[in-house]
Amino acid sequence: MGQGQSGLSGQGPPGDRKDEKRDKRKHEPPAPPTRVGRKQRKQKGPEAAARLPTVTPASKCKLRLLKLERVKDYLLMEEEFVTNQERLKPQEDKNEEDRSKVDDLRGSPMSVGNLEEIIDENHAIVSSSVGPEYYVNILSFVDKDQLEPGCSILMHNKVLSVVGILQDEVDPMVSVMRVEKAPLESYADVGGLDAQIQEIKEAVELPLTHPELYEDIGIKPPKGVILYGEPGTGKTLLAKAVANSTSATFLRVVGSELIQKYLGDGPKLVRELFRVADELSPSIVFIDEIDAVGTKRYDAHSGGEREIQRTMLELLNQLDGFDARGDVKVILATNRIESLDPALLRPGRIDRKIEFPLPDIKTKRRIFQIHTGRMTLSDDVNLEEFVMTKDELSGADIKAICTEAGLLALRERRMKVTQSDFKKAKEKVLYKKKEGVPEGLYM
Repeated sequence: MGQGQSGLSGQGPPGDRKDEKRDKRKHEPPAPPTRVGRKQRKQKGPEAAARLPTVTPASKCKLRLLKLERVKDYLLMEEEFVTNQERLKPQEDKNEEDRSKVDDLRGSPMSVGNLEEIIDENHAIVSSSVGPEYYVNILSFVDKDQLEPGCSILMHNKVLSVVGILQDEVDPMVSVMRVEKAPLESYADVGGLDAQIQEIKEAVELPLTHPELYEDIGIKPPKGVILYGEPGTGKTLLAKAVANSTSATFLRVVGSELIQKYLGDGPKLVRELFRVADELSPSIVFIDEIDAVGTKRYDAHSGGEREIQRTMLELLNQLDGFDARGDVKVILATNRIESLDPALLRPGRIDRKIEFPLPDIKTKRRIFQIHTGRMTLSDDVNLEEFVMTKDELSGADIKAICTEAGLLALRERRMKVTQSDFKKAKEKVLYKKKEGVPEGLYM
């Protein structure tokens, strides 16, 4: 009985158990590989640097898509660059070939000459540096629009044909003297000085705009004017107004700029200044502080003083030399007219002497109105108190008083200028003008 129970409770004979294990192994999925005991090796070297990083998952990955789009953009840029190079290469080769042909036609060596007269489009009369004149051909590649009598040209030595044009070089110092942008000051910004404005218009502005008026009446217009007077009376301001009102080329130079370091540079700069003014005519030459080079002549003992006198002699020659200056007007300005050489001021060189006195009561009132027109003034401001004062105030002093009053108001963080600000500003300006800065103030 015990054996029967043991037979019933068992799993059957051993052969049946082996068959069940075999069937069980057939239906089970393979076990995943384990990483236990395996060490991943890191790749090094250029292959690892050039290899794209592994992206997980490998499909439908936004990062991988962005990288591929970036690579595509680079490839398109490279393709466009190569296409442009292939397209422009024939044109560059053709240009280089044309330049080489022109150089071959010009030949070498070449000589420099002057164009005396143009006969027709293909022939001209030129003079060489040796002296004789020749009837020569003008080659087809020469820009005939730039040919004019007196210009420097390049000539072939064998056939003496015109093969090029030499451009005249302008002194860089003269280039910076030219006022490219017209000043903002106009005649409306000049307080008073009605007589001075009328005189400078008649002498400088009217001959450039309406020269036929002087021809009809039978007179020659003045060649130049000189503005003289106390400092700050509006001489430079009026010159700026002239530059603003006319379309002529305006060349501004300070007298001290004509004094150069090396011998002969000063007269050369004066010649270059008037040559450029003649080329750009109608033009106006404004020389401020002319007393720096135009003082009275005396026996000079140093080389520097003699060089200044040579510069003044060249200036005298340019003002009234053998050659006519055409539509070139000269405006001189100085604070010390008594120190200038009489030859500089004689009629024929400087035909009008315009004096700039200190402003009277009417002019003071007008100058105060101009400078306080945009200021925010308090109700207690009375400008008549400063207009009627007996202090000698120039136009520059009045401008300084208005500016200083505005700065005093800003110092106290006020947006309106009061009467006390103007009083303090006037005292400060007059103190600096009469007494000067005390010694040791900045020590």
